[in-house]
Amino acid sequence: MTSSFTRLLHLGNVVVDVVLSVPALPEPGGDVLATRAETAAGGGFNVMAAAARQGLAAAYGGAFGTGPFASLALAACAAEGIEVLQQPKPGQDTGLVISIVDGTGERTFLTSRGAEATLTAADLDPVRPLRGDAVYLSGYGLAHPSNAGALLAWLGRLGGDHLVVFDPGPLADSLPGGVLDRVFRRSDWVTCNAREATLLTGLGDPQDALRALTARLPRAALIVRTGPDGCLLGRPGSPVLHVPGYRVKPVDTNGAGDTHTGVFLAALAAGAGPAEAAGRANAAAALSVTQPGPATAPTPAELARFLASQP
Repeated sequence: MTSSFTRLLHLGNVVVDVVLSVPALPEPGGDVLATRAETAAGGGFNVMAAAARQGLAAAYGGAFGTGPFASLALAACAAEGIEVLQQPKPGQDTGLVISIVDGTGERTFLTSRGAEATLTAADLDPVRPLRGDAVYLSGYGLAHPSNAGALLAWLGRLGGDHLVVFDPGPLADSLPGGVLDRVFRRSDWVTCNAREATLLTGLGDPQDALRALTARLPRAALIVRTGPDGCLLGRPGSPVLHVPGYRVKPVDTNGAGDTHTGVFLAALAAGAGPAEAAGRANAAAALSVTQPGPATAPTPAELARFLASQP
């Protein structure tokens, strides 16, 4: 594994988020009036945008479609300087996620798949990692059978000198065990939140879940994000390290984990050690939840001002 990389090659899914803010979720069969509505690029875009805003080049190697959602997603990638490596798939649009944010800032997702869920081995043939690439895989991509087969075959051809980052995501417990084990064996970093760690292990305590997960990771280090408490870092044979977080008043937690991952990777690429990178990621994630919207990762100047304001 290498810790030196200059570009993030993202093989997850860029989708469109339709974000609705509501006081509370309605009861089954009920209705509630949204206080805010927004349509924006989301999914894997959030990770790449967070990294790009911190100075790490990013490229999207996943699939996308043709249609209004695809056009919105491509325009957002262009605005952030994210390179798109695939040609559009005709006849189908990019998928969307209905993201419902309640009065506490917590988010709930409803996903409709699109062209990003139809990735094939032929699509990935021209996607060749550069020497300085870190490769990012998402559980969302692996949840689609076509994508899983294509990505696992591609991963099997990847040399050992590329850093591989895997985020199982909210669908962690629905991924086939064989798929997870193959990705775990090649991953250098696995990052998830405490809920996802529980789904993967059945253990409610984040530290217990982290220890159980590290036993399944022959070469990877692990991050378990614990919200305002920060995150936990672990590696087989090493003690668990708690990196403290920041207490803020959340407005919208949508995309906070993606911000954390993108900023963490950008800090690693810039030469920070894991604990320092995790500290910057904790701060960026805290800052991102104080604003509405899925892609609210800070710029370096905004992150510096936030850190300077903390005790």
